[in-house]
Amino acid sequence: MKQCPNCNVELVAKSIGPVEVDECEQCGGIWFDKDQLREAKDATDSDLHWLNFQIWKHQKDFTAIPSEPKCPNCHKSMVSLKYGHTAVVIDYCPTCRGTWLDKGQFKKIIDSLEDEVVSKDFSGYVKEAVREGVALANGTDSLLSEWKDLVSVLRLMQYRLFVEHPTLLSTVVSVQRMVQ
Repeated sequence: MKQCPNCNVELVAKSIGPVEVDECEQCGGIWFDKDQLREAKDATDSDLHWLNFQIWKHQKDFTAIPSEPKCPNCHKSMVSLKYGHTAVVIDYCPTCRGTWLDKGQFKKIIDSLEDEVVSKDFSGYVKEAVREGVALANGTDSLLSEWKDLVSVLRLMQYRLFVEHPTLLSTVVSVQRMVQ
């Protein structure tokens, strides 16, 4: 039985897509077991799948501050971390690797990541495509997962190219019509 770290009431199961998380009915906070935050993010918007936030991968990029609440899962001390570039501060358990988000923080993370997708320019997508190609070659995740990430970035890069160069889109459409 997991308890809310803020309200000390029992958490109840809630689904975010196919991911079952634990929510406090009183304060609206959500507990994500290890990897569930990533899975819920991916289920919420498939364009965000390639935006991976691995908390301990780049330790120099964040500051961990001890936080007051205890982990709902293992009851150990958690730390507060800024979630990537989202400006959302999350409570993270370094012991069981779960994540606590206060009410509304999951939506803020998704909104911030969607803003990142929309605001990235073509050259930014080229850099991301190269990174994803390297990840595919290195096999940091499963081959299928890395392939999906690369395909997503390439698709978004194509969209961005046409947004930045609308005459190019018109030319491509005209050529396609001529070929048909």
